[in-house]
Amino acid sequence: MTTTNVSALRFWFLSAAALAVILWIFTPVLFPFLAGLTIAYFLEPAVCALEKRKVTRSWGALIVLSVFLFVVASILLMLWPMLSSQISHLIYALPDYAERLREHFMPWMEKWLPQISPEDFEKIRSSASQSTGDAVGLVSRTLQGILSRGAAVVDALILSVLAPVTAYYVLKDWHKLIRVIDSLIPRAHRAVITKQLAEIDQTLSGFVRGQGLVGLILGAYYATGLSLSGLEYGATIGIVSGALTIVPYMGTIFGWITSFILSFVQFEGDWAQIGPVMLVFIIGNFAETYVLTPKLVGSRVRLHPVWILFAIIAGIKLIGFTGALIAVPLASVAGVLARFGAEQYRASSLYK
Repeated sequence: MTTTNVSALRFWFLSAAALAVILWIFTPVLFPFLAGLTIAYFLEPAVCALEKRKVTRSWGALIVLSVFLFVVASILLMLWPMLSSQISHLIYALPDYAERLREHFMPWMEKWLPQISPEDFEKIRSSASQSTGDAVGLVSRTLQGILSRGAAVVDALILSVLAPVTAYYVLKDWHKLIRVIDSLIPRAHRAVITKQLAEIDQTLSGFVRGQGLVGLILGAYYATGLSLSGLEYGATIGIVSGALTIVPYMGTIFGWITSFILSFVQFEGDWAQIGPVMLVFIIGNFAETYVLTPKLVGSRVRLHPVWILFAIIAGIKLIGFTGALIAVPLASVAGVLARFGAEQYRASSLYK
């Protein structure tokens, strides 16, 4: 390897390390700007379509963003009274749900665990009751804190202001940003880097726009299906499950577990009533796996499910919920670069 190549590798490695450190330092304030960039990336095709119709970039960005915000605000205004009411009732109902769940399973444990002495079993019963109460109390306090504390209101206001402003300026100056990025690409490697950036763009657009549409469709389906099945708080669970679908597997896991527990307690173990609730998720999971994701997302992400799970868990561990949101896009970019590196390796004298 020549001295020039070594210097280039050192430069790119140090640049990537510096970017990672900057992202880690500014994680607490990163989410509104990431949300704005995501909105801009999602809406860019619509602005381009208006630009082709001789609408200026500034007006196109303003029109598209205004329509998007109007639709989102209208949906939130329609859903918020129901969501806030159901969430509040669910918070106060959690202790009762936990107690009913404990009462249902304790006789089963007493029947199937006869080898445990009565004294030890009583200790287990006491520990389980105390742990359940502590867990429910923690969840209740957390949810109540999220909904009521002043910091949450401030964060919501910051997000509602910074995200649209960021999205507008990114959409307005999209071509300028592209030119700036292009001007920084080393001229000798411009063709190769541009090709990789195009593949990264295709991968990210497939995920961001496709997964966003999948989440909207599933959210509407789950909310409707769970409500019709008679599940209490079904609309809220369905909407949250659809919103969490933007992170692969998270929406499905949340919906399955939450719906099963609530339906089991609500219907007192009656599988004739629990079945329709589970059927909603079976149909939704089938539609997501075999219809929606192949059609709207396709195979552009090109990541094995195991690596997707690894990326999500790593993102959560490193920088929390923001990490979960950006884990799959970053893993997709890393996948593109890894495939390019593998191609270069196979073409090198080292491989041959």
